Amino acid sequence: FVNWMLLKHLANAGHKIVFLVGGGTGMIGDPKSDVERPTADPDEVAQNVKKLRTQAEQIFTDVPIEFVNNADWLTAVSLIEFLRDVGKNFTVNELVKKEAIASRMSSENGISYTEFAYPLLQAYDYLVLHKKYNCDLQVGGSDQWGNMVAGTDLIRRKTGASAHVVTVPLIIDKTTGKKFGKSEGNAIWLDSDKTTPYNFYQFWLNTADENVIDYLKLYTLSSLAEIEELAQEVERNPGSRTAQKTLAFEVTKLVHGEVSATLQRQASEIVFGGASLASINDDLRTVVLENAPTCEIGKDSPLVEVLVMSELASSKREARTFIESGAIKINGEVVTDVEHIVAPVSFKNGVLPLSRGKKKFCILVSN
Repeated sequence: FVNWMLLKHLANAGHKIVFLVGGGTGMIGDPKSDVERPTADPDEVAQNVKKLRTQAEQIFTDVPIEFVNNADWLTAVSLIEFLRDVGKNFTVNELVKKEAIASRMSSENGISYTEFAYPLLQAYDYLVLHKKYNCDLQVGGSDQWGNMVAGTDLIRRKTGASAHVVTVPLIIDKTTGKKFGKSEGNAIWLDSDKTTPYNFYQFWLNTADENVIDYLKLYTLSSLAEIEELAQEVERNPGSRTAQKTLAFEVTKLVHGEVSATLQRQASEIVFGGASLASINDDLRTVVLENAPTCEIGKDSPLVEVLVMSELASSKREARTFIESGAIKINGEVVTDVEHIVAPVSFKNGVLPLSRGKKKFCILVSN
């Protein structure tokens, strides 16, 4: 995703973006440093390519971009042609120096010729893009440096032209020292079927203060001046979490659209912020009920009993204590009357927020 954000900035600066999806290289897989990748099913690769394009189209809605699939040329080139025109330009001595290949060759598992030849495929991709689309800059992760430079070498040897690469570093979570990614269990998916928009929003909202300014620079289009103001707010008033709220909204807007981002923000404010409800539409009601603890109650239920039913209090005695101490809020309003009745008129579209303190909450549902 951070690569996509770099492309977004380049596009906004006037560069044309040619977005390459790996329908061909996905059949092989970039060599891992420890073990051979399983052979990918062609249908699964095709589905992944389709989903990847759909996700990217959401991110690049407002900039010129051309999508290309390397399966179009990798599946068409003959083995003899590839060996003569591409393989002849590389030596085994060069390839074995690449980190992933060197690591595998020194292990007992070894490396197959299939994965050994992967850098040639990626180099050929760059050559095709350079010739057909006049590409002279390739963007990728720092772990792709060797494969990307192989492309610049091939272009120079075949055409005499200069081409360039830019890599982005691995993102490190400063609170744990681990890289920021799915393999470390500390990241999420852009696909809403794997990570719901609400959980996506919550992920960014829960960013630690140590990381939030870096993430605003990497994952949003906010100006440096705006980010600096948020950095000062983190220093002055970290409890407001203004920077995290901005990060969550802006990234969710990029990935899922502004309508969805607004919906997730409203739901979050209801579930965690105790926001009062003047009204609530069906879409917002659905998101809230899917992501918050709920308790169904009858008409005109005593608040003391509701607190026990919702597990915000362990007993009626404890419930009375919470009410008298001002710890209970209904629809964002403190209630101190132990005789209070939760009436149907208080509900908005059949739901009503109930909270105890800052962290205990429940959404009441009228039956």
